[in-house]
Amino acid sequence: MSTLLFVIFAIELLAHVINAIGAAQINSLLWTLINYLPVSTSKAAAEQRKLQAEYLRVRQELNATSSQDEFAKWAKLRRQHDKLLDKLDAAKKGLEASRSKFDNYLTAVRLLLTKAPQYFLPFWYGKEAMFWLPYGWFPYYAEWIISFPRAPLGSVSAPSWQLACSGFIALVSELVVFVWTALFSRKAAAEGSSTTREKGQQQAKTPKKKVAVPAEQSEKKEL
Repeated sequence: MSTLLFVIFAIELLAHVINAIGAAQINSLLWTLINYLPVSTSKAAAEQRKLQAEYLRVRQELNATSSQDEFAKWAKLRRQHDKLLDKLDAAKKGLEASRSKFDNYLTAVRLLLTKAPQYFLPFWYGKEAMFWLPYGWFPYYAEWIISFPRAPLGSVSAPSWQLACSGFIALVSELVVFVWTALFSRKAAAEGSSTTREKGQQQAKTPKKKVAVPAEQSEKKEL
């Protein structure tokens, strides 16, 4: 059962990581990485990047050209701009169709790796004990809850172990986020205080300018 314990924990950890990062972000990252490999969509993606760079260059040059003073050059650049825009739209539509298929495939794989085992394993191994509790350490009602729904009394069932793994991973994740946030905020506060201190020292070193008092006001003060 040690292998099953590890498998359930790994599945819960994988599901938590995917939920924390976000499925859309993971899909975008994998789509970007896979287009650098020798696959069917990599050539189309490279062509789109080339068209986009050429389009931006022509557009910048078109904006810098006056339609009144350099009409012939402006008209030529305008035709190139429109032609590249049409090609870029066509390339984007083709990649969007491939991207949609890719996202659907990843969604299916993600469901098979996370959601399906999360429901299947507790149901299939519901009658088996993951491990046994020390005898006499827990009252009857606690043993009955931990062994719910069909595991032998006094043992830990697969659903209980799954729930414990999920709670433990969530707790550790919150602890890591809290520690990281505290360290980052403390570092930012230290940098801010050092910057303020440096500005204060610079202001202290800068000599103060004397304000010139008009002659009339000085005479009035003497009187």
